[in-house]
Amino acid sequence: MDIDALRQDTPGTTNRVHLNNAGAGLLSRRTLDAMTSHLELEAAIGGYEAADQERDRIDATHTHIARLVGGQADEIALFDNSTHAWNAAFYSMTFKPGDRILTGRNEYGSSVLAYLQTARRHGAEIVVVPDDEHGQLDTAALADLIDERTRLVGVTHIPTSGGLVNPAAEIGRITRAAGVPFLLDATQSVGQFPVDVAAIGCDMLTATGRKFLRGPRGTGFLWVRPEALEYLDPHVTEIEAATWDGERGFHWHDGARRFETWEVSYSNVLGLSEAVQQALELGMDEIGRRALALGAELRARLDALPGVTTYDLGRDRCAIVTMKVDAVPTADVAAALAKQGINVSTTVAEHSQLDTENRGVHPLVRLSPHYYNTEAELDQAVEAVAELARAAG
Repeated sequence: MDIDALRQDTPGTTNRVHLNNAGAGLLSRRTLDAMTSHLELEAAIGGYEAADQERDRIDATHTHIARLVGGQADEIALFDNSTHAWNAAFYSMTFKPGDRILTGRNEYGSSVLAYLQTARRHGAEIVVVPDDEHGQLDTAALADLIDERTRLVGVTHIPTSGGLVNPAAEIGRITRAAGVPFLLDATQSVGQFPVDVAAIGCDMLTATGRKFLRGPRGTGFLWVRPEALEYLDPHVTEIEAATWDGERGFHWHDGARRFETWEVSYSNVLGLSEAVQQALELGMDEIGRRALALGAELRARLDALPGVTTYDLGRDRCAIVTMKVDAVPTADVAAALAKQGINVSTTVAEHSQLDTENRGVHPLVRLSPHYYNTEAELDQAVEAVAELARAAG
């Protein structure tokens, strides 16, 4: 990787130390150009006409995303965010009283709310699989908990609240053997390191464009295993998803397109397409090696600081690093770093309900480097945190 060239192609690196890629990655110039040029085209010739002219490039977005996750183009549906993609998959399933939803302690807040709503509406039971000694989902416990009432296993690959990487492939092996659908929230993993749906063995996968993929906000996607379409009945239908049969019925469109809506931001779609192509060109193996190495280095250096504690769980950890400075409120730490031009974010207890029940550590400062960050930027961030810890001590 030519890091200097990548940074020159990333306008945001000139004035900020961006360690908030778990929130939203910095757009590259090529992604920004793809978006703005399409907006200019819409302004020049009209929105419908611009879409017609760029139809091949727009449709190729499904192909590029499929390559990224190891699927096929007709297995991809585009959305305006990952939560809507996740909801489209989850609410396409039917639940009845006594059905069990097995999930982990590190689920994203919106998913937990959906589980709670389904329990209230339909009498489904939510079963939280315990963590193992590393703090990741205990796969042995998962295998023991699956029974004839289990309707779904829903797991977050990487939580919003820390550097844990759940053992997704082992979860997939268990669910496939049991014949139980597996919905994987890969919002924080797609774009950070290689993610392959065949190797994982999930039935549905959701992701966003804005984080480690470095795509625009307002983009996301759903991957669906073709066999899963047999038990998924999309909760919402419209003219992009289905075709009127000429009488009083309709037919779903083939593949995952049945989950899409007709109106989308084509500027955003083309920006996402460009970001995915850039990731493919750089190579997800290479991206993953550098991102995870930067995360490990940052975590180790913060761990070594007096008065600073990191809180990442798991046997395998990623580029997301969470920490606290003794005697300094989390919000004050984030604000102090922001004043020095260092972008970070904070975790929210209400967005990690089951983890909060278990640990009660939130809010935390969340730092998340990516491959275009430099060791010098880590130096700057670590020194800024060290100075806060010294002042508080």
